[in-house]
Amino acid sequence: MLNTIKTFSADESGAVTVDWVVLTAALVGLGLAVMGVISGGIQDLSTDINNVLLQDNINTTFP
Repeated sequence: MLNTIKTFSADESGAVTVDWVVLTAALVGLGLAVMGVISGGIQDLSTDINNVLLQDNINTTFP
């Protein structure tokens, strides 16, 4: 029984999985934070581009 507990406590096969889960969660959290910061600026920029394109006159006749 004691040998089984020692073997279980020394086993590190799941440690890599835990590391990857933590790193992936941190990366997803960082991505969401970046999207939250820049989403307002991108929305303003797309509105400005839309307004400029609406003001453009497109010539559909050939001279």
